[in-house]
Amino acid sequence: MRTAPARTAKAAKPAKDAAAKTAEPGADGTGTAAGQAAVEGTGAAPAGIRFDRVTVTYGGDTVLDGLDLTVEPGEVMALLGPSGSGKTTALRAVAGFVTPTSGRVLIGGRDVTDLPPYKRGIGMVVQQYALFPHLRVDQNVAFGLKAQRVPRAEQPGRVAAALEMTGMASYARRYPRELSGGQQQRVAIARALAIRPGVLLLDEPLSALDARLRSDMLAELARLHRELPDVSILYVTHDQVEALTLADRIAVLDRARLQDVGTPHDLYRHPRTAFTATFVGNANLLRVRAQGPDTVRLGDLLLPVADSGENGPAAGAEATLCVRPHALRPVDAEPGARPGADPGPDAGSRTGILYGNVTGVQWRGHTHRLLVQAHGHQLIADVGDLRQPPQAGDEIGLAFDARDAVLLPGGLVGGDGGD
Repeated sequence: MRTAPARTAKAAKPAKDAAAKTAEPGADGTGTAAGQAAVEGTGAAPAGIRFDRVTVTYGGDTVLDGLDLTVEPGEVMALLGPSGSGKTTALRAVAGFVTPTSGRVLIGGRDVTDLPPYKRGIGMVVQQYALFPHLRVDQNVAFGLKAQRVPRAEQPGRVAAALEMTGMASYARRYPRELSGGQQQRVAIARALAIRPGVLLLDEPLSALDARLRSDMLAELARLHRELPDVSILYVTHDQVEALTLADRIAVLDRARLQDVGTPHDLYRHPRTAFTATFVGNANLLRVRAQGPDTVRLGDLLLPVADSGENGPAAGAEATLCVRPHALRPVDAEPGARPGADPGPDAGSRTGILYGNVTGVQWRGHTHRLLVQAHGHQLIADVGDLRQPPQAGDEIGLAFDARDAVLLPGGLVGGDGGD
């Protein structure tokens, strides 16, 4: 059982300086309204990002509070959090569009806090695409290369390579108005990649796309990262699926502070806080009291949990039980025999059962979502498509394997898992 606050990532590994080239002030290879950033150098070495206790305030309000975080060279780091959590401010501090009130920003081991955007060696893609409507696709992609003053003879090859990588080579002569939203986003990504950045910043890049296009673009971004293993990517999103799908690690922010950081698997399977549990996937949170390292009490019901070892709460202490919706499976309720903890299907597991009444059933195509009022909590169970789903008012048992039950510190209030 880990109860420590959010971990601070390791210090960034120094990277070799890229060959510097000057660019026109205010020019930025992404074509954003904030200015055109061009990478400093044409063959950037692997470059990580380091936030060294970065704080940003606006008019006395702290919008980013002491962020201490490292994105390793070649890593995809997702900044995940609700609106107003500070994630976009953090990305803009890396881009150079926000100046920290205190702390430093380093790229490739080089302090860039006071450098303008066009000298930072970054590519950036924003949710509005920001393509120039009067320029063809190939001209949009070439814009950053011209701002970077890449030799004219080299530009066509760089444009062609970027369009080929993003699957847009056959659209080079079209204008943005002749493209779909997904195609325009690919052009924006091609433009950012053409300048060969050591760092790629993605600010909610898929939020304007419909569900099908988002899924397609997630696959494309994953493929691009496999082809560009040396590019560090900072990916801002409020969508947990995007973060879980793409990121090597996820940094969870809330109310301007870093709450947690870890691999998607670690944060999903072993969340450290109730906020992480409910924001990285859905979660059922129940107020319980610890009875020992692997048992909790919920009212008069004893339930098994994964052994929390020495770091677990003391017997009698308040705690929060976290069970993911997919870990609950419906079983027949037997009012006359409710042990709460039964032998599991194999010798290495134990099973807990929660009892309640169905308040709603949602069919989601391949799954049914059951809403169940049990033990003073509104629970969510996501189960496979049921031939005969229960009806509202039915009594039901929801079973779970103790290995899927995580005990969080403190008597935190938690009900449904959201969404």
